[in-house]
Amino acid sequence: MFRFIVRRLLQLIPTLFGLSLLLFIWLRRLPGGPETAILGERGTPEMRAAIRRNMGLDEPILVQYARFVRRLIRLDLGTSTSTKRAVVTEFVERFPGTVELSVAAMLLAIGLGIPLGYLAARRRGRFLDHASVGGSLIGICIPVFFLAYVLKAIFAENLGWFPSSGRQDPTIGATRVTNFFVLDGLMTREWDAAADALWHLVLPAVALASIPLAIIVRITRASVLEVLNEDFVRTAEAKGLTERTVRGRHVLRNSLLPVVTSIGLLTGGLLSGAVLTETVFAFSGIGAFIYEGISQRDYPVLMGFILIIAVVYVLVNLLVDLSYSLIDPRVRVR
Repeated sequence: MFRFIVRRLLQLIPTLFGLSLLLFIWLRRLPGGPETAILGERGTPEMRAAIRRNMGLDEPILVQYARFVRRLIRLDLGTSTSTKRAVVTEFVERFPGTVELSVAAMLLAIGLGIPLGYLAARRRGRFLDHASVGGSLIGICIPVFFLAYVLKAIFAENLGWFPSSGRQDPTIGATRVTNFFVLDGLMTREWDAAADALWHLVLPAVALASIPLAIIVRITRASVLEVLNEDFVRTAEAKGLTERTVRGRHVLRNSLLPVVTSIGLLTGGLLSGAVLTETVFAFSGIGAFIYEGISQRDYPVLMGFILIIAVVYVLVNLLVDLSYSLIDPRVRVR
């Protein structure tokens, strides 16, 4: 187990090196640049050249990349050109918001997706099966940003049931400990602050969970249907085991391996793909800040945030690989 973890972590080094090189080349080929975002259309060529010289952008690209790699080895991701703050500081402040949103969306997708997929497979060809399959197709086809705008327009602006933006009502004056607003409210026993943070999560979480929910329903349904036709299930039924034992110990448990795989991939995707949802709901997270970084041509923010997200993505999938042995004893990691 330990050797497996070390091997996977060592594989992260060439992955980060290749990703950083591709990002560096891609960002330098974008039209405009930081000087355009800072000066706008009123900047003179002399002013633009001065900014590029101060930022080191007038040097050869290999020299710029070598300097970036040296800073990266020291865990120095540079300073944001728009906020003038360290990229690591910006990430630490905004990452908890994205984690809260992603966890809420994934809990919603898992809590509804696995039961719906299982029941659809058990009632194959009936109304629930057709409704689940049709609903999952709709969930996959609807763009997240479109669903977010629809939910915001109906439930926030027209009906007024939910807040339309932000992570928490600023008038509450909640105590900040970890910058996880829900957790902070629970730790400090400020129940109104925790409840308000949860209430602000509802609409963004529903919008972000739409695609993972649809995928989990379909994968669970297909996996359960496959397991139901296996010989060991028929053998268990022939032995006279109760239906509850057959469903829980044999059918559902053996159906979870592909579901766990998809959950790991979807969780990493949520952490890196919440840009549109956070932008629609003005949710303070890394997605909204990456959007601002793209608009401002903030190279350090884009490079640093994407590299950190890649590390988190790899670690999440490492946890998924380790969980295989807990679900199915036939699977061992070495």
